[in-house]
Amino acid sequence: MNETESGVDLVDAENVVGIAGAALMAALTGVLAYLAVPYPYSPAPITLQILGVFLVGLFLGAKWGGVSMVLYLVAGAVGAPVFSLGAAGIGHLFGNSGGYLFSFPIAVVVIGYVIYGDSGMHSPADVGVARLIAGLVAGAAVVYALGIVGLMIVLGLDLSEAIIGGAVVFFPGEAAKMVAAIAIAQGGHVVGWPPRSITG
Repeated sequence: MNETESGVDLVDAENVVGIAGAALMAALTGVLAYLAVPYPYSPAPITLQILGVFLVGLFLGAKWGGVSMVLYLVAGAVGAPVFSLGAAGIGHLFGNSGGYLFSFPIAVVVIGYVIYGDSGMHSPADVGVARLIAGLVAGAAVVYALGIVGLMIVLGLDLSEAIIGGAVVFFPGEAAKMVAAIAIAQGGHVVGWPPRSITG
């Protein structure tokens, strides 16, 4: 096999793995969205969706992670019950949680680039903890920045109300989700991701 054929095979393999991974991780994010409870200190519920976003960025990188989150939003918009507490429909994208939802593809791209420096898939087990933390913090910052803007637009909150009710009250939970995501990423069962066939 010459180098051209080998390169084509690697691209085809990456596409297959990327598409399958994007669909699988979009579904996982939808499952995690069911693990949500109303939060009296915020208009938005507590949910494990953000853990899904973290894992998508860690395992799929910027390119395929972004595709995964777009698939997730499209699925929810057309009626799949994948948003928090099983909600669905395009109207949910423009409700209290809309800013958070629209942030997911952007956040995943940011996570991928901060951690890996490119758009490809890599093994998070090969990356230092400090860089993993930096990527997840950057991704969370995107999620909460757009979530705050969404709350200000939809509910008419002022900036301080939106920051406190839409971000600050969630910080302890997000720290715990980051720890969980990093533990999963660096666990022995994920060593070898992505498949060697797409990395040579």
